[in-house]
Amino acid sequence: MKGVVFLGERELELREFPDPAPGPGEVVLQMKASGMCGSDLHPYRASRSGGAAQALGLGGSGDPVIAGHEPCGVVLERGPGVPEADAPVGQRVMNHHYKGCGHCKHCRAGWSQLCRKGIVVYGMTGHGGHAPYMKVPASTLVPLPYALSFEEGAAISCGTGTAYQALKRLDVSGRDTLAVFGQGPVGLSAVLLGQAMGARVIAVDPVAERRKLAGAFGADQALDPAAGDVVAALRELTSGEGVDAALDCSGHADGRLGAIRATRTWGRVGFVGEGGTVSIDVSQDLLRRQLTLHASWTFSTLLQEECARFVADRQVALKRLVTERYRLEEAVTAYRRFDTQTTGKGVFVF
Repeated sequence: MKGVVFLGERELELREFPDPAPGPGEVVLQMKASGMCGSDLHPYRASRSGGAAQALGLGGSGDPVIAGHEPCGVVLERGPGVPEADAPVGQRVMNHHYKGCGHCKHCRAGWSQLCRKGIVVYGMTGHGGHAPYMKVPASTLVPLPYALSFEEGAAISCGTGTAYQALKRLDVSGRDTLAVFGQGPVGLSAVLLGQAMGARVIAVDPVAERRKLAGAFGADQALDPAAGDVVAALRELTSGEGVDAALDCSGHADGRLGAIRATRTWGRVGFVGEGGTVSIDVSQDLLRRQLTLHASWTFSTLLQEECARFVADRQVALKRLVTERYRLEEAVTAYRRFDTQTTGKGVFVF
């Protein structure tokens, strides 16, 4: 089979790999959709000498790895020791794209990415979903509700699930005004989900097309941080108090600092954007305003399943998030466009 391999310096190739065969405790998935995530751009843009996975601080052996950490498909084959009830052939599933030791408290709670004994991140340090087939531990399978498409399942498998976990950490509800900084796929997911949770949602992004899309997705207001003092604008929209909760999905210092400073006293702030640094005046920005700052990295297997059920039960319009669909043979074009486009989300369909 052919799979997408990031070479770095904005180059990739379709490389030939053997079709996977499941070992003990493993299954092979037939891919139906594999999402393109902003985190892909780190290894895509990385220097060749630095390596792909190292661009996100994930280690790895340096061997060629099939990209794609938003996999969704059906169970094709079970390996020895996998009960049929755990992975019926043909079952529609998402993949929780991490593997840990399987025995520690984090792994047993569905948080294998927090395993202290080392992890595999599928699509980064282990073969991912940008190929027709993918081999994973049966324990990483998460059921996909029949009400959701495979494309929606792919989105939930990283970006949308990341937004859901962060909003859960922030305890967002109908009592809140929520500001979402950054309107890429994660930020747009936060707009959709925050609205479904009952919050008043204010989107923040310097790109006009993204603000327009956020408004179409249900944001009550959409602000341009380049047009003036966005913190002052958010305070003006909240009777001078500041927002109840803010989520930075941009990963940029200005977005992170804006989220902190736009939040009211006793408010809650979440960071999900990867990479970069930010300088915070701890006393003025945090302590003397009694802020709670949450750092949120993806989600557990249980929260991934919960997010899928939330999207299905509340009929969240997640399908609208996917604006580009590609065949695997179009990978070079797909990532060139993803590297420069300002809106929407791309998915490989099989």
